[in-house]
Amino acid sequence: MEGEVFLSKIPVIVIVGPTAVGKTALSIELAQKFDGEIISGDSMQVYRGLDIGTAKITPEEMAGIPHYLIDIREPSETYDVSEFKRETHQLIRDIWKRGKIPFLVGGTGLYVQSVLYDYTFSEVKSDPVFREELAKKPSETLLSMLREVDPESANSLHANNPRRIIRALEVYHLSGKKFSELQNQEAQSSEFDPLLIGLNRERSELYARINLRVELMLAQGLLEEARRFYDTGVRDVPAARGIGYKELFTYFDGNMALADATELLQRNSRRFAKRQLTWFRNRLDVHWFDTGESGINSVIAMEIKQFLKRE
Repeated sequence: MEGEVFLSKIPVIVIVGPTAVGKTALSIELAQKFDGEIISGDSMQVYRGLDIGTAKITPEEMAGIPHYLIDIREPSETYDVSEFKRETHQLIRDIWKRGKIPFLVGGTGLYVQSVLYDYTFSEVKSDPVFREELAKKPSETLLSMLREVDPESANSLHANNPRRIIRALEVYHLSGKKFSELQNQEAQSSEFDPLLIGLNRERSELYARINLRVELMLAQGLLEEARRFYDTGVRDVPAARGIGYKELFTYFDGNMALADATELLQRNSRRFAKRQLTWFRNRLDVHWFDTGESGINSVIAMEIKQFLKRE
C-alpha cells in the first residue's frame, strides 16, 4: 500500500518447514486457539485437482478455519511469485480488518519470502530475446551456467525449476549483479510484523515420515490422480514439473518401472526437504522448533501469545 503511513504493523504468524514435518496439523490447532485464518504458502496447492500429490488439506481437516490460495488455478495455467505476493498482501489486510489473525503456512521459501520482504531484483526488467535463447538449453546446462556466475543461487535452485534459473541468469545479464546478492539486499516490508515459526525434526525421523507419506499417497490414489493429469497432455507448465507428478509421468511414458518411480519420488521428496531447510535457514530469521519433542505445541503457542501481546 504505497503512500500510506502505518501507525502499527500487521502481525503475521508464519509457519514454515520441510515437507511432512507437520505444518498443517499445527497451523489448524494454532488458528483455532488465536482466532486466525490461514493463507497457503505452497506453490503447488494453488492447482485444482492436484490434491493427493500436494498433500492438500481436506475440507474436514480445515475444521472450519478459512483457507486461502488453494485451488485457484487450473494445472494448465501458470502462477508466479509476483501474483502470490500481491494476493497474499491483500488477504493479510482483509483478515486483519475482520479482527482475525493472519497465518501464512507453507514450504515454498521464495513465496513466503516475497510476502515479507520488498524484492530489489523485481526492479530488474526482462530481456525476451535472452530468455528465449536460454529456454532452448537443457535445465542442467542452465544450472551450470548459473553456477559459474552465482554459485549461491545455483545451490538453492533445482534443475526442475528452469524458470527461476533463467530469471537468475537474466538478472545477472541485465544488471551485472548476482541474484543472491539482490535477495540479501531486500528490505523487510514496512507493513507487516512477522513471527516466523520453523518446524523441523531429527533428520532420520523426517525422512522416514517422507517415505511413509509417499506410500500413503499411493494408497490414497496418487497414481490415478497423476494419470488423469498425464492424460490431459499438459506438460510445459510448473504443475507438470511438481514432485509427485513428474516421477509418475516417467512411469506412464514407459521409461521406468512403478517401483523405481516410487523410489525416485521418495528420494526427490527427501532432497526437496533438505533444500527447503537450507532456504529457510539462510534467508529468513526463523524461530526453530523440533516437532518430535513432547509438549512442543504448547511452547509454540506461548511464543505466539507473547508476540501478539507485544503487538
